[in-house]
Amino acid sequence: MADQSDFDPAPGACMTVQPGLRRVLAPNPSPMTFKGTNTYILGKGRVAIIDPGPALPVHLYAILAALDPGETVSHILVTHSHRDHSPLARPLAQATGAPVLAFGDSAAGRRADLAPLAGLGGGEGVDREFGPDIRLADGETVEGDDWRVTALHTPGHMGNHLCFAWANALFSGDHVMGWATTMVSPPDGDLAAFMASLDRLAERPERVLFPGHGAPVADGPARISALAAHRRTRAIQIRDALAAGPATAAQIAAAIYTETPRALLPAATRNVLAHLIELADKSEAAPEGEIGVETRWHRL
Repeated sequence: MADQSDFDPAPGACMTVQPGLRRVLAPNPSPMTFKGTNTYILGKGRVAIIDPGPALPVHLYAILAALDPGETVSHILVTHSHRDHSPLARPLAQATGAPVLAFGDSAAGRRADLAPLAGLGGGEGVDREFGPDIRLADGETVEGDDWRVTALHTPGHMGNHLCFAWANALFSGDHVMGWATTMVSPPDGDLAAFMASLDRLAERPERVLFPGHGAPVADGPARISALAAHRRTRAIQIRDALAAGPATAAQIAAAIYTETPRALLPAATRNVLAHLIELADKSEAAPEGEIGVETRWHRL
């Protein structure tokens, strides 16, 4: 985790991050969202809004108030449809007339074989009502008067997750953040896809990351490398835990997430479950019965 102790913007205040980019912080702080969701305003004149955030009227007002006189919203871009990122997209579209663009609805990009796990609950909360007006394909470009972004499909944290490449920067959503490692919670989260997306981003030329939560990451490649190494270490710890005997995801999480606050252990358990599913894909582990957070797993 990178030190972001000096990241303390006022919710609702519009801050210029760099020329051509403004940020409005949503008032939804939590252990899962840090200080809140970053909503970005890209460009001048006819602007794009990236990640409108949660369905809070006060945040809708703050976004509209952040626009300069005469400015209009031409596009609403959504990285993924968790409830801290996408629910305000439709009210914002109704207020501005701008279309909502995303990879797809909340089921888009999800592994079909993990769909039965949808009843497990947990995770960050899926915006099940979400649906874009325009679906963005991987590599598709969207342009405004003075800005241009390229959509990159980066599943892993969620099947419909997009990053947006802009100049020498990347809007990384929840796939890469500086304040914490990324949660991968099945069925919407898929660890194998997450690692593949990290590998893809590692080959990109952009250096600065603008994440969905927390401060900008100045050295994106270093952070991406650190996250990949962190996941590889967790995989080793989980394999070692299974070598000692069958265990549930919750038991493994309690054993290896020793520095994690107790309130965050359910989230850690979901991460462990994602690792166990990846091990099953590799025929290195197997569940004893139907997959769930209380299912016992053994090493193969």
